[in-house]
Amino acid sequence: MQNESAPGARGPVFCGVDTHADSHWLCVLDWRGRKVLSRQFPADAAGYEALAGAIAAAGEPACVAMEGTSSYGAGLTRHLASLGMPVREALSPARTQRRRPGQGKCDESDAERAARAAMSGSRLGTPKSQDGWVDGVRCMLAARSGAVKARTSAINTARSLLTTAPEGLRSRFRGMGGPRLMEELPSVRAEGALGAALGALADLWAAARDAALDMERAIEASLEENCPALLAMYGCGPVSAAKLAVAAGDNPGRLRSEASFAAICGACPIPASSGKTVRHRLNRGGDRQANSALHEIARQRVMRGLATPIWTIPGGTAPPP
Repeated sequence: MQNESAPGARGPVFCGVDTHADSHWLCVLDWRGRKVLSRQFPADAAGYEALAGAIAAAGEPACVAMEGTSSYGAGLTRHLASLGMPVREALSPARTQRRRPGQGKCDESDAERAARAAMSGSRLGTPKSQDGWVDGVRCMLAARSGAVKARTSAINTARSLLTTAPEGLRSRFRGMGGPRLMEELPSVRAEGALGAALGALADLWAAARDAALDMERAIEASLEENCPALLAMYGCGPVSAAKLAVAAGDNPGRLRSEASFAAICGACPIPASSGKTVRHRLNRGGDRQANSALHEIARQRVMRGLATPIWTIPGGTAPPP
């Protein structure tokens, strides 16, 4: 499906891309804001080449605004960047600018909205490069998170089975904590179907525990090699440091200031003043993983630090470096 019109005099063009798992929709506007091209391309290597060729045929790209540069559009972002095209991330529209009741939605209109954002320069960000050590840490952090979830799920499932188990079996494990319970469950593996199920859950828990520990050690080694300053920060462990590194990306220069990083982490307060009432509210946006890392670091510093508890009191001293 496509919609093309002959462009006028060749000049700078502004492009918008709406990305999905199987296809990407491209919209190209000329310097006057007229639609030059609107077309769908497959989300594979051949589609990337065809999309880049369509942009080059339309004119000199002044900006390519793309949705989902770190998800469905990651491959296309890398391809266009390798060709020297100025790729920017099209941020989600503000709530007041979203579709009103009765207005439709389609990939073509989303791509055109991104193209007009590229033309106006509004709500654009610099995408993560995803070509360095931070991307490797992101992958290992995702694997560790999956292993931790599997470990927790195994414990919860075992407890659920023990809830309805015969009293003789229940009494043997009553009051045990999660890790000790899973270490003792293999002893009942031979006691029928229930014992076999509990033994299998114990094996799953042990494998997930070992996988999570292996990923955490690998994350720590990568951080020690590439960014030891994060690990040296008081109260910051390998997992928290990894979450902060992933939020910044492989090209942290895209963050102009500490305020920019705070906004990405959802740690900057939102003004909510009205009349004589001057107040702020919590920021519910941003990278929630990075936000949880900042919370954990602050919690550890308050619990164990000396100067930090003073700083938490209104009007207290500044925190330690």
